Amino acid sequence: MTHGRNGRVLDAAAGSLEEIAEEVARVVFTGGTVILPNDTSYLIGCDPYDSDAIDRVYAAKGRPDNRPLTMHVATPAEFVEYAVDNPLVLTAAKRLLPAPLIVLIRKPAFVSDELAAGLQTLAFRVPDDSFARAVLERCGPIAGTTANPPQGPRYDGGEDCSMLPPADLLVRHGPTRYEGESSIVDLSGSHGRLLREGAVPERRLAEVLGPIERPTVKVRSAK
Repeated sequence: MTHGRNGRVLDAAAGSLEEIAEEVARVVFTGGTVILPNDTSYLIGCDPYDSDAIDRVYAAKGRPDNRPLTMHVATPAEFVEYAVDNPLVLTAAKRLLPAPLIVLIRKPAFVSDELAAGLQTLAFRVPDDSFARAVLERCGPIAGTTANPPQGPRYDGGEDCSMLPPADLLVRHGPTRYEGESSIVDLSGSHGRLLREGAVPERRLAEVLGPIERPTVKVRSAK
């Protein structure tokens, strides 16, 4: 373990998965912020039910508070626990996830308006990365967003982490599995709406979910 701009730095190659997952869980459970590998980029996140920790993520990223964070969970089954009964959501969980895909669903009543940025939808990810899912399995859901800056170089998991926002813990695990952006699909209604086409192509979404609408207006989304 080393120390740098991002507090403590853990190199995944230097420790066991169990040790790393335990340390991430300790930081998250005590209100800290973490930077972890996702499938398309590293994410900065925290306990989704800790308002102070959520505020710290927004402050670290300089993120407008009208842009929601994304809930990252370990399994499709865990994702479904948050979903109001919706056949499209169940189909997506069964046939699409895990994937480099953000899925918007109707916000459950027990989830805070702060986490959803006042919207009636909530964004979810089940990462297509076994390391990320193993960590989430131990520490539970993490609310977060990409740790990459809006412009400039992407973090590749190496020693140079100068482009990252400050956090209590950084876990380095090398390059992410995918280089492009995740796709974003809104399943809060009766049919799918493609908000961003990324690593999961529209044709694959349509194959599983049926006809996909493309909105003509730009929407606020969790990257």
